[in-house]
Amino acid sequence: MDLRQIRYFVAVAEEGSFTAAARRLNISQPPLSMQIKALEDALGARLFERAHRGICLTEAGRVFLEQARLTLSQLASAVQLAKLAERGEAGLLRIAFTGSVPLVPGFARLVRTFRAQFPLARLEIVHMPTGQQLQVLEERRIDIGLLRPAPQFHPPEHLQFLPFWKDELRVAMASDHPLAGRKGRIAIKDLARYPLVLFPREISCGLHDQTIELFNRAGLVPRVAQEAREGATIVGLVAAGVGISLLPDAYARLRTEGVYFGRLEAGAAHCPLLLAHWKDGPSELATRFVKLARTIAAEDRPRP
Repeated sequence: MDLRQIRYFVAVAEEGSFTAAARRLNISQPPLSMQIKALEDALGARLFERAHRGICLTEAGRVFLEQARLTLSQLASAVQLAKLAERGEAGLLRIAFTGSVPLVPGFARLVRTFRAQFPLARLEIVHMPTGQQLQVLEERRIDIGLLRPAPQFHPPEHLQFLPFWKDELRVAMASDHPLAGRKGRIAIKDLARYPLVLFPREISCGLHDQTIELFNRAGLVPRVAQEAREGATIVGLVAAGVGISLLPDAYARLRTEGVYFGRLEAGAAHCPLLLAHWKDGPSELATRFVKLARTIAAEDRPRP
């Protein structure tokens, strides 16, 4: 059984005549009759009742016609989707993001705009720490990563890293903390005596290493009082007075009661969010996503 036989069967069923179906298919009648007979043999069922005045479907033929039409319709849809995927208008795009990314306005706009422009594309979006993102990017198990690598990270040559959002680090502290009422920016050396709440290094989106490096550069040893795997948990622990934390400005948008976000000294505040993908071999769909991300980043990125 093949698709040609199914098309022939549907034509005969719809025309009610081998002669009319042969005309519609632009073939002669004998080969058409042979293909229908081969289809019936393959199915082990008669599809047509043959009589002097014409033909009509058997019960098996009526059941098969319904499914045959569905099969041909699905095939036509598959062909159309394949053409759209080749043009970058359909298909699957796998995207990973680190914890604070959904808090960035540019992310919401990017996803909403992309879905509106390419409704036939399917986005598979997963939360994943930066270290894990880099690993699965290497294995090509995701197409796009939105991440915050550590300051000392050296990107491999085969991956492209684009600035997506210009966040800065803030000092998250309880509202009644001694530094909460200070005007102007806060120096790293002013944080030395206070306990810290950090992401664990093994799952950190680069913030753990960046925090430790900032303290070490100032000749200080940080006092890590608590680690937590989720940004919202860290903010909650800060509100409870467990310690202070250094977090991207995105977390300030949560406006958590009892938490104040102070501004760090300018040299320590840089905390970019990057978009990563393979330089060679990205799908057309991934290329369109990156292009849209560049546009939105240029329009929405905070100005100095």
